[in-house]
Amino acid sequence: MGNEFELKSTKEIEVRFNELDPLGIVWHGNYLKYFEIGREDFGAKHGICYTDLKREHIATPVVSVQCDYKSYVRYGEKLIIETRFVNSPAAKVILKYMIYRAENNEVVAEGKTIQVFTDIEGNLLLILPEFIVEWKRKWGLLET
Repeated sequence: MGNEFELKSTKEIEVRFNELDPLGIVWHGNYLKYFEIGREDFGAKHGICYTDLKREHIATPVVSVQCDYKSYVRYGEKLIIETRFVNSPAAKVILKYMIYRAENNEVVAEGKTIQVFTDIEGNLLLILPEFIVEWKRKWGLLET
């Protein structure tokens, strides 16, 4: 456990005008929004979206974000957000992100988020919720 498993999603987006700073490049804070787009896409494709978690009375607040900026991006450019699940025995969700310029696959940013599990009242869950155990089992992420 703890190693990266090739469970991933990719999502193409186009940079919108309202995402730019006064210099005409994507404002750095918008990359966190791009990570969120990646998380939502990953969840929808792999059966672990926010509505699935809500149905199970589970929340997954983000507790850590890392983002490394590699290159600027301008209005109208198309980006590919690649989101990869990092398997861990801990009661958390770790996702890594690579954001590529679609036209040439240049990496423009990379990062990582860590989310923990809580119940709906916000109480931290220190063991994996049964829903997540079953999800991991479905994708072959549990050691036997």
